[in-house]
Amino acid sequence: MNFVMKAALGGGPPDVGKMLGGEEKEEDPDAAKKEEERQEALRQQEEERKAKYAKMEAEREQMRQGIRDKYGLKKKEEAEAEAAAAAEEPAAGSLTRPKKAVPAGCGDEEEEESIMDTVMKYLPGPLQDMLKK
Repeated sequence: MNFVMKAALGGGPPDVGKMLGGEEKEEDPDAAKKEEERQEALRQQEEERKAKYAKMEAEREQMRQGIRDKYGLKKKEEAEAEAAAAAEEPAAGSLTRPKKAVPAGCGDEEEEESIMDTVMKYLPGPLQDMLKK
């Protein structure tokens, strides 16, 4: 009995109504037209949203440009392009690539050995013996 009540109230499986002798749902002849109108409304809302955010972004960019002008800053893209151009200028006329600067202490092995000798002089005797082993 509960099953029949649920089916009558629409809580049962969709085909229960048919089993109990109910009528099949007729398709709305205007359903396609309504769906098309709904899709068009969604498209229009999306276009309005995009236009709104484009306008907001344009206002933000105008404000950013005002700040850049006020403080003498450059756009990130412009600064990167200038840095890349500056890096390429010295190498433009050269047939070999520029030498990389070697930091102090990262030189030859002879330098490293002389540093170790200098450090060893100032260590106490027992530590010198431990490090030599």
